[in-house]
Amino acid sequence: MTMTYVDPPGGHGRPAVPLSAAEALTRCVSVEPAKFAADHWGRSPLLSRAAELPNPHGFTDLLSPADADELLSRRGLRTPFLRVAKDGQLVPAARYTGGGGAGAEIGDQVLDEKVLALYDDGATLVLQGLHRTWPALVDFTRDLGAALAQPLQVNAYLTPAGSQGFATHYDTHDVFVLQVDGRKHWRIHPPVLVDPLERQPWGGRADEVAATADGRPALDVVLEPGDALYLPRGWLHSAQAQESSSLHLTVGIRALTRYAVVEELLGLAAEDARLRAGLPFGLDLADPDAIEPELTETVEALRDWLLRADPAAVAARLRARVWPAARPAPIRPLAQAEALTRLAPDSRVAVRAGLRWQLTPTGDGTVVLRLFDRTLTLPGTCEAALRALLAGEVTRVGDLPGLDDDADRLTLTRRLLKEAVLVPA
Repeated sequence: MTMTYVDPPGGHGRPAVPLSAAEALTRCVSVEPAKFAADHWGRSPLLSRAAELPNPHGFTDLLSPADADELLSRRGLRTPFLRVAKDGQLVPAARYTGGGGAGAEIGDQVLDEKVLALYDDGATLVLQGLHRTWPALVDFTRDLGAALAQPLQVNAYLTPAGSQGFATHYDTHDVFVLQVDGRKHWRIHPPVLVDPLERQPWGGRADEVAATADGRPALDVVLEPGDALYLPRGWLHSAQAQESSSLHLTVGIRALTRYAVVEELLGLAAEDARLRAGLPFGLDLADPDAIEPELTETVEALRDWLLRADPAAVAARLRARVWPAARPAPIRPLAQAEALTRLAPDSRVAVRAGLRWQLTPTGDGTVVLRLFDRTLTLPGTCEAALRALLAGEVTRVGDLPGLDDDADRLTLTRRLLKEAVLVPA
């Protein structure tokens, strides 16, 4: 897949939505993306039946029951890539992990025979972090993340017939539920707390959750293979497998909130001397009357500082917070090293799919290329070639613009291959 990029004024390169990303979203929702964004995103659930989705084989291409068995038995899985739940409680990892035998004595490896015993006894198996461990989901998650412009995570839930892994609860992130195999009965209730933050989990409102769960659900449905369900954060839900075992994928959407902007603003507010000032000597912190004038002064100082807040500084902090949460496409280290040894003017390269970048001239004869995990400083003469490479199309090294000869083009390309900015095409 070739990822296309846009490079708006200021050099802030971000992945555009390629065809594969748009297709990833349409696999999950039965309405047009614009309608989904306007009517459901962050607002209300959306049930999409298999017949309404363009998935002739459902979601088995992403992870089938046989794939799950392979992960549990042949991949040397370790915690926390597996959780086990029974009767609404997590099973201690020691009950299903241990050493892997000669040469693999690490004590937290998943033991298939212990997993079998727990599953046979009605426990739900939760395969976690599949966006990092299972190839089909690595690619799907990257594409869907590009369509939503949000970092994602993927878990799989394997539930025996008639069992329920977790009691009614809410998540602090939006989710897509993709039913892969079997049937599962879902009961959905409105939030007890609208748009909860990660620091506001459902356990702190367990009584409210239980009382609401006793009422009439807003949605009471059985998901069949190939069905999809979108739930905004905060919506209460519980799910029970029916007459046979069930496998579904949960795609968690770690969306940023305005509160995250507030947190970054407060981090920057430490630059203001008035806000760094100490409280008066001997102030009784338990006395509201004594605190009131200090609170007034602090609010005024904060307001004055906020009016001078630099959007570029806030954006830089948000970039450092968000970009590392969504890794670009995997690279093949051995193939990458081989490409370096064979690099020639006729070699063709492409930018690493899903890579977030920001290219900024410094004014001192260099350009700065910011990536999700590091910053590269390069000669300003490389800017035109960098923009050509980062545009997302496959490029012949010898055709790079702005450089005097092939030696310079090879030097730049070699550096970017070593830094995993480019990949051989």
